[in-house]
Amino acid sequence: MPLKLVPPRGKRNPNYQIRGTYLKVRLQRSTGTPEKSVAILALKKAKREIEDGVFSVNPKTFATAALSYLRAGGERRFITPLSEFFGTTPIAKIDQEMIDAAAAVLYPDAGMATRNRQVYTPVSAILKHAGIDNALKRPKGARGNIRIHWLPIDDLHRLFSAAWDCEPRFGALCVFLFYTGCRLSEALSLHWSGVDEAHKMAFIGRTKNGKPRPVYLPTTVLNVLSRLDPGSGKVFGYAKCGRIYKLLDQASKVSGVVIPDGIAFHIFRHSYAALMRRKAGLDTSGLVATGAWASPDAARIYEHVDFSEEAVKAELLDEWNAA
Repeated sequence: MPLKLVPPRGKRNPNYQIRGTYLKVRLQRSTGTPEKSVAILALKKAKREIEDGVFSVNPKTFATAALSYLRAGGERRFITPLSEFFGTTPIAKIDQEMIDAAAAVLYPDAGMATRNRQVYTPVSAILKHAGIDNALKRPKGARGNIRIHWLPIDDLHRLFSAAWDCEPRFGALCVFLFYTGCRLSEALSLHWSGVDEAHKMAFIGRTKNGKPRPVYLPTTVLNVLSRLDPGSGKVFGYAKCGRIYKLLDQASKVSGVVIPDGIAFHIFRHSYAALMRRKAGLDTSGLVATGAWASPDAARIYEHVDFSEEAVKAELLDEWNAA
């Protein structure tokens, strides 16, 4: 019998019932209402839940969805505690309230920015990978205190030299990050097959927003890449682990270039944005046009690193000189 509404039957059963089979799932439950219009909505909701796997014999759980996400190349950080928290919970049942609870339980003493990075972001990525695009609300203060630290070109060059002395491929990684504006995860995922030296281009197959993009390779980058041994695997050969952070700390100490706490490799992306504004003359739209940022909102945080054309008009004001 197909899934349908059964009308109320007296005082003992005053509400509409949902009974029948849909997509090989048999269901019998009350709608909780005697109103037919509301019951129809409940029936539609039940069908959607069956389609999402809530009532299937073997519903897709958070654990299986997380495993699928990782096998597809998803970011591994922070997944283990989330899998332990949600476990076999059907992904179709994971809602805003459950995610808020996970953040509070797993990171009770952490700030909202940390909770956002370690709970809301990976959970959202896993759900989207599983085909569930819910309107997840981030916690207030999720972006934290926006810290924009960048280095002048002389400091960057000293840092590159120290990084190269640590390991040439590590030095090449740092050079690549600055001159392309790529995120660390994007650079680490780059394969030699994605490097087209003839056209001065690299193809990043996986970006933060999930969309692949081409990256322009300046001559400086091509020069350092030419000094590495090419192969069939990843260009830099590093994993996103503690070792490369230790190498960065070592290069920072040797060069005398201070990288503020909490910035790490993002110092190269910040410096790229700042110097592309100050030296190359790009505005917010120009930064977006490089492909390194997906929207003006994302790139707008760098507007304060340089004064605007409007601010220069102060030169038009009448001068005053001390007597």
